[in-house]
Amino acid sequence: MDPVPLTRRAFLGHTLATGALALVARPSAGEETMSTFELEEATIAQLQAAMQAGELTASSLAEQYLTRIEGLDRSGPALNSIIELNPEALDLARILDQERRERGPRSPLHGIPLLLKDNIDTGDRMLTTAGSLALANAPALRDAFVVQKLRAAGALILGKTNLSEWANIRASRSTSGWSGRGRLTRNPYALNRNPSGSSSGSGVAVSANLCAAALGTETDGSIVSPATANGIVGLKPTLGLISRSGIIPIAHSQDTAGPMTRTVADAALLLGVLAGTDPRDLATAACPALPDYTAALDPAGLKGARLGVVRNCFGFSEAVDRLMEESLAALRQLGAELVDPLELANLGKYDDSELEVLLYEFKADLNTYLAGRPGTPVHSLAELIAFNEAHAEQELRYFGQDVFIKAQAKGDLTSPDYLLALEKNHRLSRSKGIDALLSAHHLDALVAPTGGPAWLTDLVNGDHGVGGCSTPAAVAGYPHITVPAGFIHGLPVGLSFFGGAWSEATLLRLAYAFEQGTQARRPPQFLATVQF
Repeated sequence: MDPVPLTRRAFLGHTLATGALALVARPSAGEETMSTFELEEATIAQLQAAMQAGELTASSLAEQYLTRIEGLDRSGPALNSIIELNPEALDLARILDQERRERGPRSPLHGIPLLLKDNIDTGDRMLTTAGSLALANAPALRDAFVVQKLRAAGALILGKTNLSEWANIRASRSTSGWSGRGRLTRNPYALNRNPSGSSSGSGVAVSANLCAAALGTETDGSIVSPATANGIVGLKPTLGLISRSGIIPIAHSQDTAGPMTRTVADAALLLGVLAGTDPRDLATAACPALPDYTAALDPAGLKGARLGVVRNCFGFSEAVDRLMEESLAALRQLGAELVDPLELANLGKYDDSELEVLLYEFKADLNTYLAGRPGTPVHSLAELIAFNEAHAEQELRYFGQDVFIKAQAKGDLTSPDYLLALEKNHRLSRSKGIDALLSAHHLDALVAPTGGPAWLTDLVNGDHGVGGCSTPAAVAGYPHITVPAGFIHGLPVGLSFFGGAWSEATLLRLAYAFEQGTQARRPPQFLATVQF
């Protein structure tokens, strides 16, 4: 268990210690909060229908989630998934209720409480810090583009979620789910297990029913890995489908935001709101005409589908392999034709060049972002490194910043080493990788285990997760969705579907049919440890 006290507000005296935690009068934490929550596993469509019928309001919905957050996240099992609550949440909910009465809902997200990963800018009273104390002095100037779209759709931003600090790019031996500002997030299935990262808090909050849905971000695995570890759906879209403007970056050639939800239907709905072009993010210029992603949700969507089983993503765990064989059998029973075995060419051959690209782009992209954040004590990666050294007791007590230091030593984005590494990554992961396999076998998508069950959190030695299939789609900039597939000793494991650029509708169709045919998700029980 984390030896660091969960009461972290002393350092952030002006933040929500005196605000958001007192938004409503709430009962003390107890068994009732954990066992009788009337909104448990409610989908966005169900919540919207209840509001339309007058059975719920945005205000009552927000109050119920805030009560649950107090009982499970702040106390009780103390999941610590939420780094900050929105002090304006209830006021905004009342405005949305009045608007519904006078003009009707703006969209299916009207009044729906969502959480955002704490690297997504909000131009309000909440902070955006990437979990770092270095950015805890002043809020961002304006909303990220995705937040603008959510607010325009009538969504209620309930708060920000904790994350692996700086989206897990700071150190090579970090502990996922830990940040200097937010401290340690716990896995709701077994509290001594890791939630994975970097979208740790988003994964835990969604799984524990602390919100209707959440946004995460991914560079390589940071949506799909916490999704599988926390038993939820996670969708990493094609690079350029969702704007990154106003999101604290790692690397523009791989970064993207994406939905984290309990169901595939909710992921499709949220994706439809988030997707689209943004003049501030040039990558979105390539975004095609957007389909209605919810129209892809066909329970018979696996019938006749050709899926390639990527066997060189298996083999890291006998227990995972056994569970995956059950999942493959389910895919066949649901009508899919499996091309098995297949191997994804060049897997592992671009690991070093991926890191090279991330180091170059992180330095350049972070310096650009920090230059637009007035009121903070750091304006460059060099200043951030110095800040961490000056605040080592708070920031460096468990692991260092060796990756930061390596990135700082890199040149600019005209460097031949960078350009060669980027070209290699795209060639090996795209035309010589995913695209080649899809084309050669006329496949709709590829399938593989998303990862292994959650590992024990270890603040001394850092993470020790094994296996997974996030890297090919991440490096290629291609879409990847994970869906709960089952459990190993009570810990969830997901099945991944990934494919070519802009194939989100296909992946949603396949994932939805698998989800509906297996119904593998079970909500967490907040056990102290795995019960063998």
